[in-house]
Amino acid sequence: MNSRFCKIFFLLFIVLVPAGASFGAPEDDASGIASTNAVPSIADLMKVIDKATADENQGKEWSTPVKMVIIFAGLAILPSLLVMMTSFTRIVIVLSFARRALSTQTIPPTIAIVGLALFLTLYTMAPTFAKINETAIVPYIAEEIEFSKAAELSGSSIKEFMIRQCRQSDLGLFVNMAGVEAPEEPTSLGMHIVAPAFIISEFRTAFEMGCLLFIPFLLVDMVIASVLLSAGMMMLPPVMISLPFKLILFILVDGWSLLAKSLSLGFN
Repeated sequence: MNSRFCKIFFLLFIVLVPAGASFGAPEDDASGIASTNAVPSIADLMKVIDKATADENQGKEWSTPVKMVIIFAGLAILPSLLVMMTSFTRIVIVLSFARRALSTQTIPPTIAIVGLALFLTLYTMAPTFAKINETAIVPYIAEEIEFSKAAELSGSSIKEFMIRQCRQSDLGLFVNMAGVEAPEEPTSLGMHIVAPAFIISEFRTAFEMGCLLFIPFLLVDMVIASVLLSAGMMMLPPVMISLPFKLILFILVDGWSLLAKSLSLGFN
């Protein structure tokens, strides 16, 4: 029962964190030896833990404390990996910019912004998750492949998504800093190179969208401020007057639908 529970947990782990066993750099095709700059893969770390905690009298079964440590450690890092390795980062930043541009303070509330970002993330990541399910999850449940292979296939799928969103300049930056030769196929890079490149690419794209989103609302603020100044109403805060005009403008152009459409179509 404990073994089955452990497998189910790690199955959920590769679904939510499909980097799987690909954090390390790939093995060299000629010699089969990984590059000296490669970091250990999750599969290798699992083998080390398995070997170190296995009891010779009980075969390969892990002790209960070790299982609990691994489970809680995995649950602790899952939110960070889910946020930083999917489309969630770009979406939540742009939605936060939209709220700030409207000058509505805490409306919509943060929990609503995060909730919308989460469901838009599930929508945009659906093709990737479907591929992971088809190539890794279903074969693993049918016992056609090993767990390590399922994790590897899962990691390859999420890495392909991340590379599609990466700028070549950001990817090249981390390749140069890692001191490795640029491969012919970006998918052969380790996740320790792809992940930070993906994150800063998402930050840049999100800030670009946020700046463009701010421009029309900034123009409204400038017009309102000029009118109040010319009328001699300098003591009246311009934000208080411009807020309803910005809300009306946002509603008339169906702003939330445009935002959701732009964010969804922005991921190819």
